[in-house]
Amino acid sequence: MNSPGSSRSGFDAIKNLYEEKRTFTGRVVFAAVLCLLMIGMLAARLIDLQLVRHDYYSTRADDNRMRLTPIAPVRGLIYDRNGALLAQNLPSFVLDITPERVRNLNDTLERLKAYVRLTDQDIARFRERMRKGPRYRSVTLRSNLTAEEVARYQLNRFDFEGVEVNAGLVRDYPLGESAAHIIGYVGGISEADYARLEAADYEGLSQIGKSGVERSHEDLLRGAPGTKIVEANAAGRPLRELESRPGSSGQNLYMSLDAQLQLVAEKALGDLDGAVVAIDPRNGEILALVSKPGYDPKLFVEGIDAASYRGLLEDKSRPLYNRALLGTYPPGSTIKPFMATAALNFKTVTPDTGIYCSGSMTLPGSSRKYRCHKRQGHGTVNLDSAIAKSCDIYFYQAAMNLGIDRIDEILGQFGFGKPTGIDVPNEKGGLLPSKEWKRRVYKQVWFPGETLSLGIGQGYLTTTPLQLAQGTARLAMRGLGFKPHVLHAIADPATGAIAGVAPEPLPPLTGQSAELQERVIHAMQLVTMFPGGTAYRAFKDAPYSSAGKTGTAQVVGLKQEETVAPTFDSTPKHLRDHALFIAFAPVDAPRIAIAVIAEHAGHGGSVAAPVARQIMDQYLLGKVLYNEDPTGAAAAAAAAAAADPALEAEEGVPAEDEEPPPATPPPAATPR
Repeated sequence: MNSPGSSRSGFDAIKNLYEEKRTFTGRVVFAAVLCLLMIGMLAARLIDLQLVRHDYYSTRADDNRMRLTPIAPVRGLIYDRNGALLAQNLPSFVLDITPERVRNLNDTLERLKAYVRLTDQDIARFRERMRKGPRYRSVTLRSNLTAEEVARYQLNRFDFEGVEVNAGLVRDYPLGESAAHIIGYVGGISEADYARLEAADYEGLSQIGKSGVERSHEDLLRGAPGTKIVEANAAGRPLRELESRPGSSGQNLYMSLDAQLQLVAEKALGDLDGAVVAIDPRNGEILALVSKPGYDPKLFVEGIDAASYRGLLEDKSRPLYNRALLGTYPPGSTIKPFMATAALNFKTVTPDTGIYCSGSMTLPGSSRKYRCHKRQGHGTVNLDSAIAKSCDIYFYQAAMNLGIDRIDEILGQFGFGKPTGIDVPNEKGGLLPSKEWKRRVYKQVWFPGETLSLGIGQGYLTTTPLQLAQGTARLAMRGLGFKPHVLHAIADPATGAIAGVAPEPLPPLTGQSAELQERVIHAMQLVTMFPGGTAYRAFKDAPYSSAGKTGTAQVVGLKQEETVAPTFDSTPKHLRDHALFIAFAPVDAPRIAIAVIAEHAGHGGSVAAPVARQIMDQYLLGKVLYNEDPTGAAAAAAAAAAADPALEAEEGVPAEDEEPPPATPPPAATPR
């Protein structure tokens, strides 16, 4: 057996001290090089951070620490021409939720219903807004809280982390229904809105103009968003506000509308459905634009509930329908002054040309009767008496002599058949038919009988109340005119500077002599100022000169075998004639031109003309002198017609022995 000493000497014998030292030295050198390399990389990184790219990383650090939160601008106000508010911003309480701070959002929303009125639409709109923004940013759940709702919530606010009641602004419309169709309303920004707008322009905003002036002049009213710099922690939670950079408020707009005139026009229509457009012929400014029935725009500001919206859509009177811009109606006899202008222009008649009216006429080779509203006929009539008494046979003959092509040319110059271009959205252009149009749409040729119907404003021809008002303004200006518009001036709330809006002139009518234009205007004066005129009853005591034309547009015509028109009361309301009236005043220096249509109301002279008279009184005199109740006028006219079969279907037509005076303009209409 070996001894311990001999065993240790054996281990020592097998050790290689040199190799071990070399290995250890190599490892130390490798570790040192690695450490030096890492120190070099760290030094290089520090040099890059602190010296080379210091500005870049400093900015990135600030971005992580600070958040830019948008501040919604104050929407511009809308005034009428005299400074009366049409759209304003009222202070309100707003219920906001910061999603990041709410542990259980569904439970929070459900519990809030016990203290604040919340509809399914409020919650759906909130979720949509929340989806489009970061969770650390507060989102409005409901605006315009009542004082009672605020008090109930404040008593229980400790139960709702992340929910705040803040002060805000809500859009308000002082005239309510009266100007809803022209001013419009604001509403929540939809997906369709986001698709067409610049997102940067609407940072912090939740509403956008949806209709009327609110929509067409959105860029002026909106303003520019501001920002506030908020310091946040690593999780993105706001800690404190560092800096605020306010945006710019929207521009204040002055409309050409006269709020008082708008209310008078609204009242003058009474319970009738229809439209009124009053325009200043000297510059194209819209003075009043009424569409009845109307609606309350406040319903749409915070989002109308589905049941209420469905009720408006299903209402047979169509309160959401802007009749003044979208309603297309046969113009009826109101087209006759324009037809007379065409006939004189092309010399197919002269002012003294006599045409015999027997009560009906037929085209050569046809047995179809084209009747005059006066079944026994007017006898021989010229331009003055034909317009004053609204003789249909005269204008059948005038249209036949003109032909569709020449009618289309002149009526087109007056603006019929195309939108006027008013600075309010969603305007229709009506329909001015032509041979080419009928061939394209119906694949048929144009028939002579269709030309005759066109001569009295029936058939395919349709116009909007705005087109009729513009055409009347061009008559008043003896062929001149301006593009209709509602924007009167723009005011900068920051500087107080006000910039007016220059009117845009329209091309003058071509081929019209001043003398012939005055003859048409003289004939229109007979309508309102001579005892034989169809609107004389409404204007007989007016202290200003006027020129107009009544119209009664058929909704359903007589059958060929029928010789007597049904009475007003015996006709279902939806089949009754529309009542129309156009006019301007004063004749020698026009300040207002007007078009009125009352749906299914009867005759223009007994229903529509009194409406126009009250509006003209208000604008020209500052008060209404004519106080006839327009809602009862149609019934009174119908009762009178039933009691006296000789009374004309055309409103207010006098006895046959009443003839207009010679065709020499009265002093008020002396050519300028």
